[in-house]
Amino acid sequence: MDNTTDNAIKFTRGNPAVEALPIESLTECANSIFRQEGQVLFQYGHYSGYAPLRQWIADNFGAKYEQVLLGNSSMEFFTFIAQIMLEENDSVFLEYPSYDRAVTAMKRAGANVVGIPLEKDGVNIDELKRQLELHRPKLFYTVADFQNPTGVTTSLEKRKIIAELSKEYGFFIIEDAPYKALRYYGEDVTSYKELIPKQVFYIDSFSKTLSPGIRVGFLIGPEALMPKFHKWSEDTYIHPSLVTEGMVYEFCRRGLLQPNIEELKQLYRPRLDAILSALDTHLGGKADWTKPEGGFFVSLFLPENVDGKALQEHAKEYGFVVANGSGFFVDGKGDQFLRLPFCQMDPAETEEGVKRLAAAVTDFTR
Repeated sequence: MDNTTDNAIKFTRGNPAVEALPIESLTECANSIFRQEGQVLFQYGHYSGYAPLRQWIADNFGAKYEQVLLGNSSMEFFTFIAQIMLEENDSVFLEYPSYDRAVTAMKRAGANVVGIPLEKDGVNIDELKRQLELHRPKLFYTVADFQNPTGVTTSLEKRKIIAELSKEYGFFIIEDAPYKALRYYGEDVTSYKELIPKQVFYIDSFSKTLSPGIRVGFLIGPEALMPKFHKWSEDTYIHPSLVTEGMVYEFCRRGLLQPNIEELKQLYRPRLDAILSALDTHLGGKADWTKPEGGFFVSLFLPENVDGKALQEHAKEYGFVVANGSGFFVDGKGDQFLRLPFCQMDPAETEEGVKRLAAAVTDFTR
């Protein structure tokens, strides 16, 4: 295979498409809110974030104002939850595979991290119940809608079972929902927050629906526990970034968020179609993959007769780059797993990328 490193197609980070960023509208919103609220936004402020945006989130996500904490997106809230809720060697359950940075954050906190195998409609319930008899977790972390890294959506049936188990065994659910609004096909599924609000830390952000660079996310938590989180925020950084929170608020206040989400769906839906079509054309019968109805990712599972570790290590020689699959598994056993982000690539680039991947699969079949 000729070395095509210079033109490598990147199946790595789940970045929004550059053309999806509403830069002109955000600039207008920034100019407007800075003129109106500049003395507030550029001064020290409240430790829980910009009040008008907190209220907008509360109104639009069925929560009380006091339940909403603004911050620097999901990774920050992982660390807050771990630091406040966990003691050394407490157990945390994650999906297997799971978001690699969530795995890292919980291990860094000193937790006993247990992976529950993920199926096409959510975690294996029998295995979850078995592990609940062996461990009593404090937390269960899930990306229930269009999961990172697999693209899987947990069914309503399984959500209801997990919600009941949460009450029975006393663990809290961290529901990470950055992709929930980006559904391209099918019907929305009721969130854990709606099913069992007193047991759920709901994390969301504007990174995928507006811009990742603004670094604005939010946590909606159980009302009784949130004073600890607000105080932790104050003691950690005094307050989050009011400047970008003001920009986001103005964008939302003008009613621009939902139209922007609809534009994203129109842009990303054909890109999902393109990668599924390319996989069927070039890898049909040679591997298995998920078929999500939204989000940013399709995941590929290589058969055992393919040397997945070597394929990942030599991907650049075939003109593409993939994230290390091992990072998504709590035990590091991800040699046969590939996460394929599709949103930032046009259909032609996706087709070429999958074609190069298929060539590598052929060459590394034992």
